[in-house]
Formats: sequence, structure tokens, C-alpha cells
Amino acid sequence: MKVYLDMCAIQRPLDTPDQIRIVLEAEAVLGILLLCETGQLALVSSDALRYELEQNPLPARKEYARAVLRLAHTHIPLSEEVRERASQLTELGFKPLDALHVASAEAAQVQYFCTCDDRLLRKAREAIGWRMKVVSPIEMVQELEAWS
Repeated sequence: MKVYLDMCAIQRPLDTPDQIRIVLEAEAVLGILLLCETGQLALVSSDALRYELEQNPLPARKEYARAVLRLAHTHIPLSEEVRERASQLTELGFKPLDALHVASAEAAQVQYFCTCDDRLLRKAREAIGWRMKVVSPIEMVQELEAWS
């Protein structure tokens, strides 16, 4: 099963645990990454993720994101197909970088697109529909538990 974690999901374990939601999402992301490390899930990377990680000014966060992306089994380059789909998504109200993440995940034909961004969750659920399941880290872990 393929999964795409956007950068806010990847970075969640490094966020300040000052809310219960952050703590729960951080633990969920760590669980998802453990499943990727053990081969139970296939993590997908993209040029959009690499671009976003390079924009981070904090060296520790950059290195952590690089380590996570090294777990990826598949990498989606910024192709014309991805750009065209991202452009369509931008016209639907997606932020440009979010649109690239969603378009990359669609190109990889992932089963799960995972994000901690509530606005992106709502927008993607409205626009994506059947193409892939758009979930928060907590929702993903709950679904994976139901399957096991």
C-alpha cells in the first residue's frame, strides 16, 4: 500500500507538543514511518517534497525530512502531467505547493494522502473524491488498525 505524507505530516513529530492533537498526530506519523521502515507501507517521495524541505531554514528539520524521504520506495518527478494537474487544482482553490503535492500523489497512484493541514484536508476531500483517500495521520492509523 502506497502512502504520500506531505511536509507538514513529515515534520509533525518535531513540532512543539503543546496540544494533545499535536502529540497524537506526532505519534501517528511515527507509527506510519515505522510501517514504512518495515516494508508494510511504501512511502512515496516527490520533487515537491524535496523542494519544500530545502526551503526550511532549520538544519535539524531539514535533515530529519531528508532521512524520512530516504525511506521512500518511489519518487515522483515534476513532470508535465504533474504540472498540468497541479494547475487544475490551483484553479479549484488549492495553494500552489499543496496542488503539487496532491498531483504528485495522484501520479504515484497512492492509496493514502496524509496531511495535518485541516484546510488542505477539506479542500482535497472535496476535489479528489475517489482518486485516493485523504486523511490525517490519526485517521490513517485508525484505518490501518481496522485492517489488521
